[in-house]
Amino acid sequence: MTDASAVGPEHLRRAAFVYIRQSSMAQVENNTESTRRQYALVDKALQLGWSRTAITLVDDDLGLSGARVVGRSGFTHMAAEVAMGRVGIVLCLEVSRLARNNADWYRLLDLCALTHTLIADTDGIYRPGDFNDRLVLGLKGTMSEAELHILRARLDGGIRHKAARGELRRGLPTGFVWGEADGEVLFHPDEAVVNAICTVFERFAETGSARRVWLWFRSNGLPFPLQDTRSLGRKVRWVLPTYQAIHGVLAHPCYAGAYTYGRTRLERSIDDQGNMRRRSRRLPRDEWAVLIRDHHPGYIDWDTFEANRMRIDANTRPKAHVTADPNRGPADGSAAGGRRRGGAVREGAALLQGLAVCGHCGRRLRTHYRGRNSLPGYHCPGHSIVEGRGQSCLNIGGSQIDVAVTEAFLEAVQPAGMEAVVRAAECLEADHDAALQQWRLEIERRRYEASLAERRYQAVDPDNRLVARGLEAQWEQRLRELGEAEGEMARRQRQRPNCLNKTERDALLALGRDLRRAWSAPTTTDRDRKELLRTLLEDVTLAVERAEYRARLAIRWRSGDVMRLEIALPHSNPPTRKTDEETIDLIRRLAPLHADGVIAGILNRQTRRTASGERFTASHVQALRHHRGIPCRKAPSEPPVSEPVSVRKAATLFGSTPSTLLRWIEAGVIPAEQPTPGAPWQIRVTDELLGRFVETAPTGFVPMNEATKSLGISRQTGLQRVKRGELDAVHIRQGRGKGLRIKIPETTTDLFTIAPGSGG
Repeated sequence: MTDASAVGPEHLRRAAFVYIRQSSMAQVENNTESTRRQYALVDKALQLGWSRTAITLVDDDLGLSGARVVGRSGFTHMAAEVAMGRVGIVLCLEVSRLARNNADWYRLLDLCALTHTLIADTDGIYRPGDFNDRLVLGLKGTMSEAELHILRARLDGGIRHKAARGELRRGLPTGFVWGEADGEVLFHPDEAVVNAICTVFERFAETGSARRVWLWFRSNGLPFPLQDTRSLGRKVRWVLPTYQAIHGVLAHPCYAGAYTYGRTRLERSIDDQGNMRRRSRRLPRDEWAVLIRDHHPGYIDWDTFEANRMRIDANTRPKAHVTADPNRGPADGSAAGGRRRGGAVREGAALLQGLAVCGHCGRRLRTHYRGRNSLPGYHCPGHSIVEGRGQSCLNIGGSQIDVAVTEAFLEAVQPAGMEAVVRAAECLEADHDAALQQWRLEIERRRYEASLAERRYQAVDPDNRLVARGLEAQWEQRLRELGEAEGEMARRQRQRPNCLNKTERDALLALGRDLRRAWSAPTTTDRDRKELLRTLLEDVTLAVERAEYRARLAIRWRSGDVMRLEIALPHSNPPTRKTDEETIDLIRRLAPLHADGVIAGILNRQTRRTASGERFTASHVQALRHHRGIPCRKAPSEPPVSEPVSVRKAATLFGSTPSTLLRWIEAGVIPAEQPTPGAPWQIRVTDELLGRFVETAPTGFVPMNEATKSLGISRQTGLQRVKRGELDAVHIRQGRGKGLRIKIPETTTDLFTIAPGSGG
C-alpha cells in the first residue's frame, strides 16, 4: 500500500477493520489463496501503526454475495461501527469486496466521509471526504457493479443459448433421466416408475379429473415415485401420492416430449418491514423463453397434452362472466364468446350442472336444491333492476328439464348401446388389471430391496456387532414390507372380477339394448349420468317464457348439431296452506302470558306443527301473531299481588327455589294454573300463600315424618289432607330445618270415618 501519510493520530486512536469476503462457499473451499491474502491484511494494518488489539477481523460474510446487504451481518456491523466513529480505517483486498451495488457502496462512503474514516485496498489509501479520492472510489464502485452485471450477462447468455438448443441440463420431472448425448432425454430405466406415470395419464383419460386420479391411487394403496433433483444419484422415493404430484404430472409439458426453459420468473418486492422478498411466478406460455416440441420421446403426444390442459382448466371454478354478444338471440344454441365449461362434475342430482346456459343473457346457470326432498333447480346469477328491485332473469325447477334432456340423450345413443355396455365391462377388468400390475412391480421392487439388505448383512464382519445389528434390522424391515405387499397382492387377486363368460356377455348385451334400465339402475350414480351426458353434450341453452307457461331448450351436441325442445310448465298454483284454528286460538290465549319463544316450545311439546309441517319457532309464532293481529305479552315492571306469575318469579317472592315450588305444585300443596298442557305453571301470589313461607316454624308445627307418625297416616295421605285444607302447613325457607311443617290438630278424627249425609 502507498501514501501512508494519510494515516494520522486521530485514525490510530480508533480501530482498524479488516473486511474479508468470498462470494460463494465454493470459492471459500477452492480459492484458498485469496482467503489467505485477505487475512494477511492484518500485517498491513500493523505496518500502518495499529496495534494487534486494535485490529478487528470481519469474516462473517464468507460465502455470501456482495450484490445486496441483506444477510451480510458482518458488513452491517462494520457500517454501524463506522457511523459511531469507532473505526479509523477499513482494509480490504479490493473495494469490490465491500459492496457490489452502488446503493450500499455510496452509503458506506458517506458514513466514512462524515466520520473521517479511511478506506484502503492494494492500490492505496483513500480519504472519502476528499473530492479526488471520492471520485476514484466512486469509479471503482461503478466498475465493480458493472463487472458483476457483465459476468451475470455472460453466464445468462450462455445458459439461454444452450437452452435454445435444448441441451441445457436442468432438473427433469419424475420419469425422465438425461442421456449421454447433448440434450438427450430418456425414459427412466425403472419399469415401475414408467408404469406409474403411464397409469396417471390412462386414469385421467377415463375420469377426466386430476382429483379422481389421485383418489384412485389412494383407494388402491399404490405408492407414487418422487425423484430428488438435488441428489447426484437422482434417487427415487416411493411415497403416498399427493394431489400436487398428480396434477404436476398432468400439467408438465415435458411429459408430452417438449423441452421448456423460462416457465417461471423470479420477482422481487419490498415487504412491510422494508426487507426484500423474492418469489417465483409462473408465466403464460407465450412468455416462455424456450419451447421445443418433439424434443424427446414423451408419455403422451402434444395434442393429448393440450386436450388434458383444457379439460383441467374446465374443471376449475369458472371465472367472472364476460358479456355475451348482444346480437345473439335467446335460445339459439350457439356458444357465447369466451364461455368456460362449468367445472368438474359433482355429486348433486342436477344433471345439467355446468352445461345449462341462460337463454336470456348467456350466463352459465347455477344449481340449487330446495324442499324436503332437495329437488334440483337452475337459476341465472345475473340480476337486472325491475321496478326498483333486483330480479334474476331465470329461476326454474330442474326435474322436468333433466327428464327432457335425458330422453333426448337416450334416444341419440340407443344404436351404440350394446357396444357401450361391453366396453364398460372391459374397462372394469382393465382397471383392476392396471392396479394389479402396479402391485406386481411394487413386489418386485421390494423383493430387490430385501435381497440387497440381505447381501449387505452377509458382507459385514460378524464380529462388528454395531454394524451387523443395524443391517439385520434393515433386512427384517424389508422382509416385513415384502410380506405386506405380497399379502395385499393376494387379497386384490381374490377381489379381481372374473372375465365375462358367454352367459354374462349375453345378459350384458340384452341390457345394452335397453339403456334406460342401465340409466335408472340403483348402481348408476348421478356423477355417472353427468359424465355420460358430457360425452355428447356441449351445452343446453334454456329460456323460460312465464306468460306462456313453457320452457324452450336448445341442446347443442359435440358434433355441432342443435336439437330444440319445448316443455310445458305447470299452470296451477299450489293450494294455500293455513295453520289450524285450534292452534291459533291457543296462541291467542298464551300470547298475553308468555313470550313467542315460550309459546313455540309449548306448541312443540304438544306435537303441533306449522302449515308446512315444520316445528314451531319464535319467528313462526311472531309471524302468526302479526298476521292475525294478536298482541304480544307486555311484562310489568313489578309483578302485582294476586296476579299469576311464573314459577321463577314466585320463587323469588317466597324466598325459595323453583324446583321446590314445582315439587309442591305437583303434590298439590301449592295451587297453580296452567293454560294448556305443556305450558309453564302460573302461581297466583296472595297474602295467605305468602304466609305459608316463613323463616321459623310456628308453635305446634312439626316435620312431615313426625306428623304422619302422630296422625297414623302415610306421607301421601298427609299431603292430600294439606291440599284439601284439612291440615295447616307452612314451608321453612332456610336453615337446617328447611322443608314442610304440619300443624297437628288438638282433636283428630278417623280419616276413614264417613261423615253423615255424605253418601256412599
